[in-house]
Amino acid sequence: MLSFYKLVATGLGVGYSPVAPGTCGAILGVIIYYLLHFISGPQWVFTDLHLFSLIIIFTGLGIVASKHLEKIWGEDAQKIVIDETVGQWITMLFIPFQWKYMIASLVLFRLFDIWKPLFIKRVEHLPNGVGVMMDDIIAGIYGLLVLQLMIILGF
Repeated sequence: MLSFYKLVATGLGVGYSPVAPGTCGAILGVIIYYLLHFISGPQWVFTDLHLFSLIIIFTGLGIVASKHLEKIWGEDAQKIVIDETVGQWITMLFIPFQWKYMIASLVLFRLFDIWKPLFIKRVEHLPNGVGVMMDDIIAGIYGLLVLQLMIILGF
């Protein structure tokens, strides 16, 4: 079971990247979103439905995997990138399928994830793997709100 947790938490091994593993985890989110679009068909509503399902499933898996792996790797280890993947998916909910929005979502999510404005920093300390996931979920929500505003304003 530990191998499964490692596979999930590291984003299929992406978290082992020696350079910017968190960014690599977010890029994995963009790649999966891109592939989902083709699996789901041209109508964005199906992509968003599938993406939302993945967010729910991998949030739960990420919490459980993080809880178990924190005992081995320490609290919020850099190898754990499923939180970045899920946060990236949240930022991409309800966006038109265009490269400029995918890139903007990546930049916005990583900015909020690194900067950690408002109370994001506080939720990192929640126990049992919840804090690992929650700070990136909130960063993803912030990114989603800003990106949606940019789209409304004509970006």
